Amino acid sequence: MKILLFVRSLGIGGTERQVGILARGLAELGHDIILVQFYPSGAMAASLAGSKVRLVTVGKTGRWDILGPLSRLRRLFRTERPDVIYAFLPMQNVLAALLRVGSTPARLIFGARASGMRLSHYDRLSAMSYRAEAWLSGCADLIIANAESFRADAAVRGFRNKKIVVIPNAIDTEVNRIDPGARNRMRGVWGVDPEVFVIGMVARLDPMKDHRNCLLAAADFTKRNGPAKFVFVGDGPAAYRAKLLAMAGDLGLSDSVVFSGEQNDVMAAYNAFDVSTLSSAFGEGFPNVVGEAMACGTPVVATDVGDARLIVGDLGILVPPNNPRALSDGWKRMRERMNKHPELRQQVRERVMTQYGVDRLLKQTESILAETFRSN
Repeated sequence: MKILLFVRSLGIGGTERQVGILARGLAELGHDIILVQFYPSGAMAASLAGSKVRLVTVGKTGRWDILGPLSRLRRLFRTERPDVIYAFLPMQNVLAALLRVGSTPARLIFGARASGMRLSHYDRLSAMSYRAEAWLSGCADLIIANAESFRADAAVRGFRNKKIVVIPNAIDTEVNRIDPGARNRMRGVWGVDPEVFVIGMVARLDPMKDHRNCLLAAADFTKRNGPAKFVFVGDGPAAYRAKLLAMAGDLGLSDSVVFSGEQNDVMAAYNAFDVSTLSSAFGEGFPNVVGEAMACGTPVVATDVGDARLIVGDLGILVPPNNPRALSDGWKRMRERMNKHPELRQQVRERVMTQYGVDRLLKQTESILAETFRSN
């Protein structure tokens, strides 16, 4: 099959990592893969080096650079004539649905990656694309979601297409692995001693990730349980970052918190954590960071959002969103569990290897794409 994958960019992010895994893997299985992005290649493009994936950029230079990129994208649909167009995230789904009309008979698949979004936290364009995705969902031949939680969300949002298949994300356990050397190296970069208890979170600075909840939990934890370090890996708008830094200072956490910014080698970060956490309030589907941390042997304490519960099973601790005390208590309980059960690190890795391997993602995706194409 000739498969066109459509994303905003290949910058650092969970969706981008999944698209990279999918593109490379499907190409290795013998499919003609065209990966189309709006913006020039980002950090994740390196994962495609040496592969047979054709990477195409339509040359978008900014949010309001619209007509030229859309014209080039429509022309690409016409000239390449793919068998399947598989788009990812609301804006790309919407544009693929609109531009496919009259330009290609390709089967169209919406890739759904989030659920339970709260649009009041985002700008009008983002909210509009989110609503338009539901309205145009009837144009798609199939919707592939990465989490079971999307089914209920689709009903609430008024999706017109009931053809929903759930294919959970894959975790590359060769990239994400237990590495004591990486642990020591990254702690050195952060200026954190080897024996210090570190709770870390890998997440962009975004309201849905609820760093505020995590900071409040950190203040509660240090007050009741003694010193610890809290490391936040990820970046976002400068104003939002400044707000979080100010909040950390107001809570007396200036010496306990590290905002490390974006980190290309997140494997080393996961290894440097004693506990990986996710404090999201909404919007999660399949939170990649939960599975990636577990693949690195790092136990997880997370809010009960999206499919986090399905990923961690009985090896992690889930707490309600927007509840700092519950999150703090979860960290305490996990530290106690780790002290009693040193084998936990290997157990969490084995769970991910068994349940969320790359081969499973590729086989399921290849099968459903072929079935959708044959139904044309």
